[in-house]
Amino acid sequence: MFFFFQQQCITKKVNFTLTNSFMRKTVPFLFFALISQSILGQTIKTVQQQEQAWLGYLNQTRFSTKWGFWGEVHLRRTDFLARWNQTLYRAGLTYYVTDNVRLTAGYAYVGSYLAPSGIVRPEHRPWQQVWWSSRSGRLNLTQWVRSEQRFNHRVTGDQLADGYGFNWRLRYNIMLQIPLKGETIQPGVPNFVLQNETFVNLGKQITYNYFDQNRFFVGFSYPFSKSFTAQAGYMNLFQQQAAGNVFVNNHVARLFLFHNLDLRKQP
Repeated sequence: MFFFFQQQCITKKVNFTLTNSFMRKTVPFLFFALISQSILGQTIKTVQQQEQAWLGYLNQTRFSTKWGFWGEVHLRRTDFLARWNQTLYRAGLTYYVTDNVRLTAGYAYVGSYLAPSGIVRPEHRPWQQVWWSSRSGRLNLTQWVRSEQRFNHRVTGDQLADGYGFNWRLRYNIMLQIPLKGETIQPGVPNFVLQNETFVNLGKQITYNYFDQNRFFVGFSYPFSKSFTAQAGYMNLFQQQAAGNVFVNNHVARLFLFHNLDLRKQP
């Protein structure tokens, strides 16, 4: 009897050990399977490929110790250069907390070209931003967090409808620059640039695309002077559409011109 009981205990212990081993291997798999199913749902993800070309002019002008101006103009073509995609004009008033920390608030107007009609869809966009920079050795780091209130004209197909929709959007940008020669960024010395910006949608009208888009950029900048820099390279823009299961993967050739002016009286 004791032998039989001992055998039963050993058998149960082995079964328990095997069950634990099975659970350790199976539960994580089921967990990730459930998470994947929750993310993907019952729909099929569609990814559309596009090519674009972006040209941008970005200006920061400092009037005094505490105040300055932020201005941008962006021209964007799609199917590389075949047709217009967007035009964007952004302006703001900047308050300099320190030389490396800045607060900006302003307004942007965006015109998006609807296809195939070519009708411009207007968007009015108040925005606020916290910008800061730092340096460690040769590494120059610039970051900002931006909040946008987007008033987009409603559309039906490729035609304008009545009224405007509204949603919030948050953006976080991080940019790393490394001079190819020397310890600091100097005129006449190219710099390697690595940048990423993530966008998140918020608001009652957002149902399926809380993630809006991610922009990853790699390229080079060339400071012609202390105030004027050209930056060129490749940007991958991966964007989720309102339907939730449709994504656009944009391959973008990007050229930005940065113009930083200091109008303070020099001692």
